[in-house]
Amino acid sequence: MIGSDAGSTFLGVTSPSPASARTTLRRGTNRAVYERGRILDILDAGVIAHVGVTTEDGPIVLPMAYGTRGSGEDAEILIHGALANALLKAGRSLDVCLTVTIVDGLVVARSPFHNSMNYRSVVIRGCATAIDDADEKSIALKIINDHIAPIWDTARAPSSSDLKKTLVLSVPLAEASAKVRDGDPVDDDVDMDGPHWAGVVPLVSTWGEPRAATDLVGEIDVPGAIAALDGTNAHPD
Repeated sequence: MIGSDAGSTFLGVTSPSPASARTTLRRGTNRAVYERGRILDILDAGVIAHVGVTTEDGPIVLPMAYGTRGSGEDAEILIHGALANALLKAGRSLDVCLTVTIVDGLVVARSPFHNSMNYRSVVIRGCATAIDDADEKSIALKIINDHIAPIWDTARAPSSSDLKKTLVLSVPLAEASAKVRDGDPVDDDVDMDGPHWAGVVPLVSTWGEPRAATDLVGEIDVPGAIAALDGTNAHPD
């Protein structure tokens, strides 16, 4: 069973106080992280945010690319999608919740009751507001794009039509918290001298060698920024 065991704190670091009651961890509080810099580090290492909002048809959660901007009180997370995207349309100036999770390994205990995972996760609560200014929208889209594939300055620039069809939302990081687990399983004392194995199975996601599209015309080199991804950790510490 994967659960919130009462293991060691993350690197023994004590975090600042939570920003609000709704971002305060109530289970596994020893794993709570509220320090802005460490939250941003996790977001920098992540790739996909799951964005939840309540719509007229009920709640919905969708995976989305994202990027972050700023590091102080004005720090924000940026998300985008087609203008027709129901989630984003409902998210205009409405409360949303975003989560980013990175799994770093399986934690195998002597009893399956204490099985767990090593992970880094962030939860963000806040009001999503649309970025309508064309120049600001373009800047925000560059941040989102380059967080995943840094080719904004070398690829074909988005057209005015592209920008009109895309809704970009900003959510402040004022209400954000993280939860981090790192380390061995936490077993019951009675099991410590038993015959059952315990340990950690690391999980490392690595970018592979870029493959050209089947419809690519001519001998076009892989952009340097994309070629440089080959063999690198997709979720660096």
